[in-house]
Amino acid sequence: MTVYGVHASHEQIHPTALLSSIRRAEEAGFGAAMSSDHFSPWSSRQGESGFAWSWLGAALQATSLPFGVVTAPGQRYHPAITAQAIGTLAAMFPGRFWAALGTGEASNEHITGDGWPRKDVRNARLRECVDVIRALLAGEEVSHDGLVRVDRARLWTLPDEVPLLIGAAVSPATARWCAEWADGLITVNAPPDRLREVADAYRDAGGRGKLHLQVHLSWAADDDTALAIAHEQWRTNVFRPPVCWDLELAEHFDVVAEHVTPAQVAEVVDVSADLKWHTEQLHSYASMGFDEIYLHHVGQDLMPFIDAFGEHVLPEVTR
Repeated sequence: MTVYGVHASHEQIHPTALLSSIRRAEEAGFGAAMSSDHFSPWSSRQGESGFAWSWLGAALQATSLPFGVVTAPGQRYHPAITAQAIGTLAAMFPGRFWAALGTGEASNEHITGDGWPRKDVRNARLRECVDVIRALLAGEEVSHDGLVRVDRARLWTLPDEVPLLIGAAVSPATARWCAEWADGLITVNAPPDRLREVADAYRDAGGRGKLHLQVHLSWAADDDTALAIAHEQWRTNVFRPPVCWDLELAEHFDVVAEHVTPAQVAEVVDVSADLKWHTEQLHSYASMGFDEIYLHHVGQDLMPFIDAFGEHVLPEVTR
């Protein structure tokens, strides 16, 4: 049966409010949660960006939910530090934590002062990081000289069960590449044909494990309000790669999004006040073979969304 979880967007919500929302989500019947890991929001209107790893420890302690995080080792994080963070949470909360590894965005990584590499270089760097992280989680001492450098690193606190390392992809090409090393795949909602292409590319290349989907949605008591919320909060997120990868500041995203229309936002966010419509959308995603679906209400007040979906949507999609 498909697991339905909730997404914790640190770029939009203060970590204290986010923790309260996750507690409420568990009470409402959500079966899992996942977290972003940003240094910067996508827009000055979003206005937050708490440190995911601190928050994850609190969230795992405060609930019994399994959690995942989408993170980018290689520039902002040295892979040995990422491995230590993953290993510690997995040791403290056995079987409840996974990490999705991606190549990142300049908006988060430029803070190191290092240059932002080409996509092919970022892919190669991530592949090195994956090998380093896996070796460290296996208890090995690691030295490595490449796009990342590691000198005699060893994790002294190890989990009894090594957590899953999931590949993050939004294109069929990246999904095929993830199949070489990942324990599963995560992607974001897109037109059905595109989602099938990404999922099929991963499976056809021999990809193992579960398929995870993050669904951006906006719900409110009426359609106009739902669309206004989506446009206010998520209009900086309509741009395809490489724009979303390469812009550096929230202010840059705000400038390029000045003329984005509500209709354009509705092409990338599932917008409706109709809970039955959202239920049908989730059924369609599950029918494509996604094992875990994480709902990201793009507004900054999660409580009404959590209560409404907990009462009216989750019972329909989980029975």
